[in-house]
Amino acid sequence: MTSVHVSLKGVTKVFQRPDSGGEVHALGPVDLDLRAGEFFAVVGPSGCGKSTLLEAIAGLAEPTEGTVAFEGRAIGSEVPDGIGVVFQEDACFPWLDVVDNILVGLRKSPIAADERQRRVDGALAMMGLREFAHSYPAQLSGGMRQRVCIARTLVMAPRLILLDEPFGALDQQTRLLMGEEVLKLWRQTGATIFLITHALDEAAMLADRIGVMSARPGRLMEVIETGWSRDRDSRVVETPEFGLVTARLWKLLRQESLRAIGKDAAAP
Repeated sequence: MTSVHVSLKGVTKVFQRPDSGGEVHALGPVDLDLRAGEFFAVVGPSGCGKSTLLEAIAGLAEPTEGTVAFEGRAIGSEVPDGIGVVFQEDACFPWLDVVDNILVGLRKSPIAADERQRRVDGALAMMGLREFAHSYPAQLSGGMRQRVCIARTLVMAPRLILLDEPFGALDQQTRLLMGEEVLKLWRQTGATIFLITHALDEAAMLADRIGVMSARPGRLMEVIETGWSRDRDSRVVETPEFGLVTARLWKLLRQESLRAIGKDAAAP
């Protein structure tokens, strides 16, 4: 029986409006169990609380109501050990080369120097960055800089990796290839991966399960099992089954997306 790695119970987030003093009910309630070692993606309309959900799991935003637990322990107001986060924004330090960017988190850890080097060498190899080890971010493409950010997370050996639209700024072809790299990372590390994305094809290709969220306040409308094998790659997009998954996602999301932009779903 697969163990539960992360458990969300009744998670709700309400923000205060600083201008009017009113409230915005952004998220929830959400109930969700993430299985250890699975790849779980979340899709939903713009503004539905996807990133807020990820931040609650990461310990970056406390829920207004409900609880989040990681490996059986409640998550407080900081990122717990064992969780790594990669955001969409380029988080490379421009004054550091690739190796030093990757080492940022490890420098504060008690890990021995030889083990640090082993981890960095492994991350460089896995992300295809060996020949750029001493290049600076300005000398790299956007996709390569994002690989540096993923490598920085990887060397910390997280058991749970949270990805917040990490490929949103990349073109379609590069996103597919970067997705393959993430799948390799997932298989090699055995980590649980939680991905937020606005791209239905990305979610359909990468995930074992996909959570579909409603318009704000975001709730999980349905969780879809893709049924892919663990050794999948981007060629899954060529299959009829892939088309069925993406069509199902859009059928669920079309009305919610119209609601999110203030249009009547019944209008022509």
